[in-house]
Amino acid sequence: MSIYVVGAYSTEFIGKFHPRFIWKGHPDYGKRENPTLEEYILEAVEGVLREAQLEVEQVERGYVGNFAGELFASQGHLGALLAQYPGLARRPFMRVEGACASGGLAVMAAIEALRSGSANVVLVVGAEVQTTVNAKQGADYLARAAHYATQRSLDPFTFPCLFARRTKAVLEETPTTFEDLALVVEKAYRNANLNPKAHMHTVKVSREDALASGESNPFFLTHPEYKSYLKVKDCSQVSDGASALILANERGMEQLRRTPQVQMVGWAYLSSPLKEASDPLRLETTYFAAKEAYQMAGISPKEVQVAEVHDCFSVSELLMYEALQFADFGEGYRLIREGKTALGGALPVNPGGGLLAFGHPVGATGVKQVAEIARQMLGKCGKYQISPLPKYGIAANMGGDDRTAVVSILARLE
Repeated sequence: MSIYVVGAYSTEFIGKFHPRFIWKGHPDYGKRENPTLEEYILEAVEGVLREAQLEVEQVERGYVGNFAGELFASQGHLGALLAQYPGLARRPFMRVEGACASGGLAVMAAIEALRSGSANVVLVVGAEVQTTVNAKQGADYLARAAHYATQRSLDPFTFPCLFARRTKAVLEETPTTFEDLALVVEKAYRNANLNPKAHMHTVKVSREDALASGESNPFFLTHPEYKSYLKVKDCSQVSDGASALILANERGMEQLRRTPQVQMVGWAYLSSPLKEASDPLRLETTYFAAKEAYQMAGISPKEVQVAEVHDCFSVSELLMYEALQFADFGEGYRLIREGKTALGGALPVNPGGGLLAFGHPVGATGVKQVAEIARQMLGKCGKYQISPLPKYGIAANMGGDDRTAVVSILARLE
């Protein structure tokens, strides 16, 4: 059963430093509030229906990817929240959770429903609001994606510490340098400056800015072994936002009277034991998920022309290059040094800015990645559109410290 992308949409991703994000120094402070999780979900539904030119009654089933709605927004039961959109009452909707891979897993749930024939047209929404608490409280909430009982005590900022551990290993055991990591950050912001929906659309960061440490880019960890390996600009954004997709199988496309343009041709999702220590030099769960997805799609990594990867930290992008087999293990740095993953390079990676600068509303990310690949294939990305239109693209969404991985491969149909 073939699976097709019918529509793709993202809200603006906003947070600190975004001009429309309300904080104490904003001129609208006290006059209006930032959008709620509910508002983001409903905006994403409206946006994707408009993009897909669908009537609401044509949606048969739906999934919501979300990690921590109960904590950040005091709201769970998000399947029923989705049903609040006018016309969607009394449909089968559910929430899917898998840490930062929640959105990707929601896409997988939709694909399984379509392949089983239990639905022919499916809505997928990924959403998160994370700006409702201070940084340390947010770090504690996000630490639930690690093995909380054994890893929470590493550092007040547990996840940055886990990836500082990876950074230390990569810098010590491969030719990768801090300058290479700064190039990853610079590329992310340069791309986001072309993307009007990016959290960091108006913020400029050069290689020199990313490399330097100081008041605007401090080392912020307290762990004595890892604190000198991660700065603020090496981290993805604390963002609010939502993304949505409409997927359909062959029968669904016939019902909608649509000609397929973008097809999901390969996918896989895997999990590794949460408590098990991961190899700091490799994203092994992502590697094996990618291997399965390539096999299903019947293509090689060399055929991929655009990629959306989970750059939750600067080192993550380089490790993703290797996990997706764009580079040999230990040699991901070569791609960023040579400019191959830049917007005008041979293999653009994260053309819209990635998690580092487009933003990282956790539950939205995996949906946004697939949506961005589809939009690139349809030529809908404006100033950050790659040319020529890609034939094959890949999205890699990671949950926790590579404990869950979702890899999707899309193809543009001629």
